[in-house]
Amino acid sequence: MPRRAIPAVFMRGGTSKAIMFQARDLPPAQADWMPIFTAAMGSPDPYGRQLDGMGGGVSSLSKVCVLAPSARDDADIDYTFAQVAIAEARIDTSSNCGNMSSAVGPFAVEEGLVPAMGDTATVRIFNTNTRKLIHASFPLRDGQVEEAGDLAIPGVAGTGAPIRLDFLSPGGATTGRLLPTGSVRDWLEGAGFGRIEASLVDAANATVFLRARDLGLTGRELPDALEARPELMARIDAIRRAASVRMGIAPDDAAATRITSVPFVCVVSPPAAGATLSGTPLAADSHDLAARVIASGQPHRALPLTVSLCAAVAARIEGTLAAEALGAAPDPAAPLRLGMPSGVLTVGADVVHGARGWEARAGSFYRTARRLFDGRVWVPA
Repeated sequence: MPRRAIPAVFMRGGTSKAIMFQARDLPPAQADWMPIFTAAMGSPDPYGRQLDGMGGGVSSLSKVCVLAPSARDDADIDYTFAQVAIAEARIDTSSNCGNMSSAVGPFAVEEGLVPAMGDTATVRIFNTNTRKLIHASFPLRDGQVEEAGDLAIPGVAGTGAPIRLDFLSPGGATTGRLLPTGSVRDWLEGAGFGRIEASLVDAANATVFLRARDLGLTGRELPDALEARPELMARIDAIRRAASVRMGIAPDDAAATRITSVPFVCVVSPPAAGATLSGTPLAADSHDLAARVIASGQPHRALPLTVSLCAAVAARIEGTLAAEALGAAPDPAAPLRLGMPSGVLTVGADVVHGARGWEARAGSFYRTARRLFDGRVWVPA
């Protein structure tokens, strides 16, 4: 079979990994990207391992980022994210990946797309999926991206240089509204789950917030325990599809079945003692609320950053299930600590209530990233 090689870089961003392309090396029409991305990742794979490609068999390791210089006055880079399905020949560009957003700025500088001088670089990123702006700030050494540092993030071994991500006006990234239904709580009904209360919030990515106890959970379950219960996963997906229709993301259940990347499902519960995936004890006073996320049909082993931001925003909106799950009322100006399977993630959220209702002005957090290799990825011609 004829083959072609495409220049690419493989990077870790936060708790995800992705192939990074420059748009100039891809067909100009996005409709032609799907066979390239699926072949590069090793999809579709009925065995779920993506052994014939760069993917790792889980959603956080089956991602692609495409970068190009931006024509916007307020951005340096246009960044398009694609979630590559594992068992199907399909990509989803309806959402952004917050973790991989942390790799975009360093990639842009290292590839010469954005000039950088001095000790710190700030890259202004326009995410084409959500049409939102992100500012990435990170250290430089002798004009090059500095990867070494002492920041440790849950779910990643070792430490790295801090990359600060500021999501500007993240509300309505998927649906156009911070509260897509106008309510802080909604009742969802449907075949496969009956009736359940949820908070539908859209900040950085649309997310459905559910109480752990309403699903028969403690909120301390780890991903393998959730995945081992197919009836629970099917129920959660039925709720996700109903929420997708209610939020206006999909017109009907059939369409919601095809749009798998949004909305995410975040199961929240009050802080409680438990353990992380590494077996490290997690004290109840180490976090402000506990969260478990289902992303692209799989329990996430950490937290997607966009969902973390949405959770922090939701927790600042009075009346949501995320706000209800908060432990002792934290300082409204302080970052929130989210307890999750890999540890504790700290997220800042600037949320206000005014004449126009609730508004998310910004959200911020720190990640690390590392360039793993560069060269060419081979795909069928």
